[in-house]
Amino acid sequence: MGYPVGQVSAFAGVTVRTLHHYDRTGLLRPSDRSPAGYRLYSDADLARLQQILFYRELGFPLDEIATILADPPPANAGRCPQSQLLDQLRARHRRLTEEINRLQRLVEVAEQAMEVQQTGVRLTPQERFEVFGEIAFDLTYATDAERRWRNSDGYRRSMARAATHSKDDWAQIMAEAADWRARLTAAFDAGEPADGERAMDLAEEHRRHLTRWFTPCPTDMHGRIADDFAADPRAFALLVPPTEQRPGLAPYLRTAIHANAVRQSPPAPAAEPDDRHHRP
Repeated sequence: MGYPVGQVSAFAGVTVRTLHHYDRTGLLRPSDRSPAGYRLYSDADLARLQQILFYRELGFPLDEIATILADPPPANAGRCPQSQLLDQLRARHRRLTEEINRLQRLVEVAEQAMEVQQTGVRLTPQERFEVFGEIAFDLTYATDAERRWRNSDGYRRSMARAATHSKDDWAQIMAEAADWRARLTAAFDAGEPADGERAMDLAEEHRRHLTRWFTPCPTDMHGRIADDFAADPRAFALLVPPTEQRPGLAPYLRTAIHANAVRQSPPAPAAEPDDRHHRP
């Protein structure tokens, strides 16, 4: 039984034009023809095509593939064909490894550029490691945040302000944040209520920290940030690294921030007494 070129094209995921080219160059000639003169490929032809596609995937040019698949393979200075093929595969492996390493370096450069654009932090990788330590920027979260808040004045101001910070600024920001985290976890571990004075004071301190270093942060904005901390572990990891987290700490902070927002709200004006019935 022979397979027509269209069927082989569908099997192998290559175009009919490619199969015709392989036929013209002698790389893969169908074993038979139909009475009408159409190409028909045997099972052996399909096995050869599979080998061709394997070497093409490795990046071998067609003339080298033809040499590899020659029957019998040509000898070279008395060396056995299998040894020659192994040398070719090793050389291809070496070139592919070099290309993978080159592409990986390009990926890292692209990720660093994306991180700068999406976080506003303009530091070298070494400076980032020195300043941020365990705090790592998750680019998936940075992308989601940019998509969600790019039309927000607060988000734009925060990114612009972050871009102006020097390495010394970031070192101070992170030192303040580390001290604040230690006191937050101490309050949590001590069982201080989330809506108590100590927790609310810490929430207010965090709000003022954001205002001082990034953008004015009114209590309603702070509440939205707190909701994100509790809902998205990637967001909370920017504030508290995983090694310092405790189960329930993110919701605890969220409750403290919302309680502080209520505390910071001005009291409602007292209603004026209705003295209409007491007028003379």
